Amino acid sequence: MLRWLRAGRTSLTPARYASYPENGLSVTSLQSNDFELFDLPVQFAQDSAALDARWKDLQREAHPDRFAAQGAAAQRVAMQWSVRINEAYQRLKNPLKRAIYLCELHGAPIQAESNTAMPPDFLIQQMQWREALEEAQGLDSLEEIAAQTLDSKREQLSKIERSLDRDKDYPAAAQQVRSLMFIERFGSEIDARIDSLGQ
Repeated sequence: MLRWLRAGRTSLTPARYASYPENGLSVTSLQSNDFELFDLPVQFAQDSAALDARWKDLQREAHPDRFAAQGAAAQRVAMQWSVRINEAYQRLKNPLKRAIYLCELHGAPIQAESNTAMPPDFLIQQMQWREALEEAQGLDSLEEIAAQTLDSKREQLSKIERSLDRDKDYPAAAQQVRSLMFIERFGSEIDARIDSLGQ
């Protein structure tokens, strides 16, 4: 990508990859998925430090100011790349967004609005949490519920990792992601209740 810009070209086709041996970077096309763009394995488990380092490398290489000598057109293409890199980084660094993206890449869309099916035991857990939240009177009881939901979130993330990386069971992962989405929403409700106590 950057070699084309430095040569004054603004088209990113037909080549799929552009390599830069002078800095060790290899940047794929705008149509590549996020994992290809960041040169990461297509899996849920990721090294956050490696992800951060790769993001900084890509942003440095794609910064529009580096292409000022090539003119406005080259800078516009560099800006497209910068936006694309940031969007991919936001998806990859967030476990929930990363899981949603992986499910969609493998043909298992989440469809959270139209598909609300949940395992019976999780539905029971939802009702218990709701009742506990309604009955909670003080900070201690709210923090206890928050701790329970945090434990459940960690457990759900472990299930998602197994389904995606080990079992390759993407429909199962999609269902687990829907459960995680509920847990995160419920956690936000608890946080709001806790915040209201201080007002």
